[in-house]
Amino acid sequence: MNQDKKLERTLVLLKPNIVMRGLMGEIITRFERKGLRIVGMKMMQLSDALLAEHYAHLVAKPFFPILRNSMQATPVVALCLEGLDVVRVVRAMAGPTNGRDAQPGTIRGDYSVSNQHNVVHASDCVEVAAVELARFFQADEIFELGDLNINRLYALDELD
Repeated sequence: MNQDKKLERTLVLLKPNIVMRGLMGEIITRFERKGLRIVGMKMMQLSDALLAEHYAHLVAKPFFPILRNSMQATPVVALCLEGLDVVRVVRAMAGPTNGRDAQPGTIRGDYSVSNQHNVVHASDCVEVAAVELARFFQADEIFELGDLNINRLYALDELD
């Protein structure tokens, strides 16, 4: 594969309302059916410190304690997904943050009617994805799959 078309990686968090509703497998299946590769996955309970770091831009907001409590209601499932333009693809699959604004067919459009309980977190750009992946995964928790089945996902000219 040509390095010009390097596969991107992004973070997705399946939030507690997905865990409580028993929809983890359904959401993961949507990413796999799209052709995105899971190269890291774990269930974890989020600490106060990790949430304060991840939501640093919201810590001073009056609703942050509600957000923190909802994100700690159950463990979350952290995914590292890989693919060409994966950040853009995942954001499109997730839909707008507010589930009431999300179109049917998107994850939020199909599983959320809330702004805060919006079922998934998805990194918003490649640079942020790298920071977030380092926050949620140790280096040895993300795997290199190389060219494994890559030609079943992309046309050869997309990889050159």
